[in-house]
Amino acid sequence: MTKLMTDLYQIMVVLYAISIMFYFVDYFYKKVIIRRTAFWLISIVWIMQTAFIVMNVLETRRFPILSLSEGIYFYAWLLVTLSIFLHCIARVDLPVFFINILGFIFMTIRLFAPNHLNPVLKTLESEMLFIHISFAILSYAAFSLSFVFSVLYLILYRLLKKKKYTKLWSRLPSLSQTAQYMNYSVIVAIPIMVISLLLGLESAFMKVDTVSIFDAKIVGSFIVLIIYVAVLILKRRGKITGLSYAWAQVYAYFVVLINFFLGSKLSEFHLWY
Repeated sequence: MTKLMTDLYQIMVVLYAISIMFYFVDYFYKKVIIRRTAFWLISIVWIMQTAFIVMNVLETRRFPILSLSEGIYFYAWLLVTLSIFLHCIARVDLPVFFINILGFIFMTIRLFAPNHLNPVLKTLESEMLFIHISFAILSYAAFSLSFVFSVLYLILYRLLKKKKYTKLWSRLPSLSQTAQYMNYSVIVAIPIMVISLLLGLESAFMKVDTVSIFDAKIVGSFIVLIIYVAVLILKRRGKITGLSYAWAQVYAYFVVLINFFLGSKLSEFHLWY
């Protein structure tokens, strides 16, 4: 990474932190100017993130998602994009704050992630591989959104049950809206992940002779998919509802994170290590 790109990244992290601080203050004091400042700061961060991606494309002559560091960065960019979308379209404040917290965490984790590429890259590199990784990260972003709304559902449920729902929490979406957002996120994430897995398996088995179906990353990805599909089916059949469904989403997201980091580390052929 050049000095210019390093400086750009440090500025992004600082602006991101300031934006989150403004969102936090706005939630308690509800000042229009504070909320607008937070939004414009996060918009500047998004522009800088996008510029960073473009600079990487020009430098490497490929879309930068093939190393763990690049994948984490693209994931953080997607979370910022989602937060801006929710701010403008859904007008939900606390979910935007939590999504930005997640994005900021991954932006800082990216500083410590390895940025080198696995030698297998030269064998696997193709359009299908690019789509596979892109769809995998998109599914992770959708699962992140589901996690955020699951946490909000649990908070809101507890407040209503204990009759502590005050004006401070008035900017939360309703319990039914939170459940809908949580459900829609999973419904979107599952087919995206299925496509990612199919393309990834096709690329690997066609171009790498030593790929095992029991590779840690493959097994981990299928476990994630099975968990979410099972939870969704149980929800559709009425076996779990409301609180249980939200807790299941929270636990499932932790499995996603384990697979994202540990699964890639243990994989014998996966690109990120």
